Amino acid sequence: MSGSVALQTDPEPIVACTISRDVQNFDLLIEDMEAELGEAWGDLTMEDAITFFAQPDADALEFVAIALDEQDEADLSKVAGVIKAAVEKDIKVIVIAEEVSPIALHQLLKLGAEEFVPYPLPEGALHDAITRLRAAASTQQTDVDAGDHATTLKPKGDREAVILAVHPMAGGTGATTLAVNLAWELTQTNKKDPPRVCLLDFGLQFGSAATYLDLPRRDAVYELLSDTEMMDQDIFMQALLTYGDQLQVLTAPSDMLPLDLVTSEDIQRVVEMARCNFDYVIIDMPNTLVQWTETVLHASHVYFATLELDLRSAQNTLRMIKALKAEELPVDKLRYVLNRAPKFTDLAGKSRVKRLAESLDISIEVQLPDGGKPVTQAGDHGAPLASAAAKNPLRKEIQKLAKSVYDVNQAEATAN
Repeated sequence: MSGSVALQTDPEPIVACTISRDVQNFDLLIEDMEAELGEAWGDLTMEDAITFFAQPDADALEFVAIALDEQDEADLSKVAGVIKAAVEKDIKVIVIAEEVSPIALHQLLKLGAEEFVPYPLPEGALHDAITRLRAAASTQQTDVDAGDHATTLKPKGDREAVILAVHPMAGGTGATTLAVNLAWELTQTNKKDPPRVCLLDFGLQFGSAATYLDLPRRDAVYELLSDTEMMDQDIFMQALLTYGDQLQVLTAPSDMLPLDLVTSEDIQRVVEMARCNFDYVIIDMPNTLVQWTETVLHASHVYFATLELDLRSAQNTLRMIKALKAEELPVDKLRYVLNRAPKFTDLAGKSRVKRLAESLDISIEVQLPDGGKPVTQAGDHGAPLASAAAKNPLRKEIQKLAKSVYDVNQAEATAN
């Protein structure tokens, strides 16, 4: 359907519109809109959209889908004007983009577009985007829930944090489990004068620190990451959530974001803001190497690499080392953490660990035991191991690691 609505005795109200230079260039979008909305949608050109928004009929619009390609990128001001006008009318915006650069998409999302779907449309992508828009409009639950976890910590800007990053060499190697529990254990290292600890979840697509701590994901995180140039200490602190009144967490965004929408400069600003307001900053990294991995590596005092006693971990670790050396990056910052390490009595397993280390020419300094089902159950219940399974062997090892980090830092502070 385009342009006009078929005459009916009782026509359906128009709840959505496509907006494009020519909707016939996006035939798959037409099919998906008809599948989702039947006849309850219309089509507008870029020129007509702003005029239509001023009419009473526009009050019934739930959302608009703005479709653009590389030709529209030459004049983004026209698209930007449409998005601004829609946002002012409280109309949700979905951007449908074909061969448009990440920089252009970033600009449009900053202006207020809430969803991005690539074209040609993946199966079910438009349906999922509409579902998310409607869920956000009907509940606004993420930001309502944030009230129970809103941080009361005031920014000071007088700290010099120890920065510890955790990067998985393969999926399922326990990186998030280590990051979350290490951050919590650091808050417990000094009961009389608890250190200020911040956990940054940079897994922009699949980050699960919020799940592991039963925290809501908030729109404020996306707003922070999308415009870090405007970020000050108050804005940064307001984006954090508190767990247990002691651990401050920047969760992953509520929606899945392209990793390249965040630049190295954005990440550097966030890390620096955390560094000057906390004693310890733990960064949970995605397993993908991205442009800003180098930024975090340079900023970190220690860069933990989690792996397991299997071939995929060995191969990926070797690739990681080669990649860092090729770019002359500080590979010496990597500290290797073996997850599900063999038990003390498993001599064959110990021998395999030794051979793994020798073949990769690395030193495996931290070996974490298999915590079993209680680890999964703790994550499902949104609680650190200290609360859910205090006597678990994995918890005890992470507790020792946190104590070691704290003691080394205190010794250096005393020496200085």
